[in-house]
Amino acid sequence: MKRFFSVLLALAAALPLITYATVLDAPLACNESGHQFIADLAEQRAIDPKPWRVESNSINAFTPVSGADLSAFGFHVFAVVGYEKDDPMFRVGDGEPVASSAYGVVVFGSESKVRNAVAGTGSTAIVHRVAPLVTAIFCKRS
Repeated sequence: MKRFFSVLLALAAALPLITYATVLDAPLACNESGHQFIADLAEQRAIDPKPWRVESNSINAFTPVSGADLSAFGFHVFAVVGYEKDDPMFRVGDGEPVASSAYGVVVFGSESKVRNAVAGTGSTAIVHRVAPLVTAIFCKRS
């Protein structure tokens, strides 16, 4: 019985270290609002609900929480972005907002590989090179 409790205690201590995978392909078909996308991930505790950065175009950048393994079209997500006009969940930048509603992810992968992975999925997402081997997958509504 002592051994059982020792094993149980060890498992409980390891729980915060256990990762869980969340695949974001379906929401990146661009059929949601920026609010719904970010709110769902915050509710699942997959991202920190407070943005770590706000761009001048009002895009808010959120970081995945420790242990969350987010992926999109087979690529590792290291940032989640979003914005919804007149929504208190988002901070407003000092420039013109990119759209009334926008969301997406930033992944490790070349633009061509990400574009090929998204092609044929039915997604209307915009694939944009951010830096070498860093690519954004982005949905927006006017």
